[in-house]
Amino acid sequence: MCKEKKPENLISDALIEENKNSNPSVNIRRNLPPNVYIDPEVVIEEGAVICPMTVLKGNTKICRGAVVYPFCDLTDTVVGENTEIRSTYSAGAVIGKNCTVGPFACLRKGAVIGDGCRVGDFVEIKNSVLGEGVKCAHLAYIGDSTVGAETNVGCGAVFANYNGKKKRGVTVGKKVFIGCNSNLVAPVTIGDGAYIAAGSTVTEDVPPETLCIARARQVLKNRLPNLDK
Repeated sequence: MCKEKKPENLISDALIEENKNSNPSVNIRRNLPPNVYIDPEVVIEEGAVICPMTVLKGNTKICRGAVVYPFCDLTDTVVGENTEIRSTYSAGAVIGKNCTVGPFACLRKGAVIGDGCRVGDFVEIKNSVLGEGVKCAHLAYIGDSTVGAETNVGCGAVFANYNGKKKRGVTVGKKVFIGCNSNLVAPVTIGDGAYIAAGSTVTEDVPPETLCIARARQVLKNRLPNLDK
């Protein structure tokens, strides 16, 4: 527990007494640090750690052993056992066990994060399912898609799910490597074990266990004369 000298809550004592019998997590709330806001519907299991400057709203559930670090804003979100979440906005997401999320991640409605995943800084996930052990460490967008277990999503990868009129999804298999600054233009399917080279823009399906290079070939030319002379 993140300890403070004078534990207080933004939940009133009257509300605590009113819900003490119906909500067992109320007794845990008594020992929470100051500057925490928690709706009465929120469930906090024994052994969870809630740090200061945290907002928990709606049907949020913090499972045993989870740690919610400062500056998290969680609404209707499940945080699995032994998961650590830092400086994250989440609404309508389910996070599995033994995950690390944040800092500065954004989990939108329909995001389902499997056990043992890493969702890092400036990653946004919307209406998508990540299988177990997926790593998406930084600066990526995944929308309306499915990512198979043990896949690596590189820095700057974008799942381009909207063509201006309709949203479509990307299906990524297991143990796929998606290189940095790759664009996956929906609808496409990436087979198990495929490798997407950095900087690729993928517009066609990629078979399993293949290397996809979808970028212009590098060309070297002599420099133009200096026009300032």
